[in-house]
Amino acid sequence: MPNMRPFRFGVITESAPSREQWISLVRKVEDLGYATFLLADHFVNEFPPLVALMAAADATKTLRVGTFVFDNDFRHPALLAKEVATLDLLSGGRFEIGMGAGWHRPEYEQAGLPFDRAGVRINRLEEALNVIKQFFTEETVTFAGTHYTVADLKAFPKPLQRPHPPILIGGGGKRLLTLAGREADTVSLHLKVNDSGTVDASEYTEAALAQKVEWVRQAAGERFESLELNLLINRVIVTQDRQQAAEEYIRERGRPGATAEQLLANPYMFVGSIEQIVERIQQLREQFGISYFVLDADYMEVLAPVVARLAGA
Repeated sequence: MPNMRPFRFGVITESAPSREQWISLVRKVEDLGYATFLLADHFVNEFPPLVALMAAADATKTLRVGTFVFDNDFRHPALLAKEVATLDLLSGGRFEIGMGAGWHRPEYEQAGLPFDRAGVRINRLEEALNVIKQFFTEETVTFAGTHYTVADLKAFPKPLQRPHPPILIGGGGKRLLTLAGREADTVSLHLKVNDSGTVDASEYTEAALAQKVEWVRQAAGERFESLELNLLINRVIVTQDRQQAAEEYIRERGRPGATAEQLLANPYMFVGSIEQIVERIQQLREQFGISYFVLDADYMEVLAPVVARLAGA
């Protein structure tokens, strides 16, 4: 029986043209009933996450803020842990730390950072998590690994949430999802992005999603039932005619060979009436145990009736 956790919904965005519009945006997210407000961590995005998320937390009362996800290669884990603990403390314990191994080669090249093979990046993330968790839970941090060495570093301040803010790890391949199953509180089941930046068509299927859940289950063991599983939804189309909407989407995107049936079965897209989308979300929880859904701010208002129906249920 999949884990039947209550539904949560989150909004991810990049920036806003002004302080006033940023505050207006995050307050609308809160008013619409979303649980989290999230930022990705890319040089190609306008706002870096930590400063912008502190402003978001300060402008709201209950909305949780977080990263989706930090690129581990952009910061030393000891510094990141200190920044996160500070943000969690100053936000009243409303921060969620999302971590990833990095995947977007062009920004590495633009910033002059080496883009190591996936195994090296994942090894580095695993060591970083060790440092970060020690910082949150111990008085001092001492760690010696292949990529990081920390010696008797005083670990302060402490986050308000104990033992630490919830940790989300996102990924699409077996190695990263195995790490997530062992170490994360929330596991985001992503499409697997090749080093070339492409995604294989097979990734958009329920069969591929089921395999990812199984990798997490095998790695998590007895703690699997306590994990929260997440999907990032790439597109929301509210319509009374699912078939027609799918066919139009395929024509607009120029995807020869793709069928409406394949698109409608894509677990990373919601297409249909509000009632059909509600049923699809319920089915994803019943079949896979997925209860936390994140979508771009462009879709937050159109999905708001679904959020009102399902959030917390």
